[in-house]
Amino acid sequence: MYAIVNIAGQQFKVEEKQQIFVHRLEGAEGEEVKFNEVLLVDNDGKVKVGAPVLSNASVSAKIISHMKGDKVLVFKKKRRKGYKKMNGHRQYLSKIEINAINA
Repeated sequence: MYAIVNIAGQQFKVEEKQQIFVHRLEGAEGEEVKFNEVLLVDNDGKVKVGAPVLSNASVSAKIISHMKGDKVLVFKKKRRKGYKKMNGHRQYLSKIEINAINA
């Protein structure tokens, strides 16, 4: 059984007991969160598709930890002008584990 769910503005294909990294969520580590924007549920070949979301469907998850992602370097340069700019960015992430898919 899997579901396609909208979490923090991004769509993820999730299954039970799966751990994924998403954009930072509100809530403390160890807290339960519930996502109601379920777009699709597949239960052993029986597919339910929402228009745009399924009513009475939800995905519950547990926040395992909050962290920062790897550093991404942004380098800007204009040739022959002497312009160089280096910038770095680390995205704030949350690691969650999917507990149950309710369809």
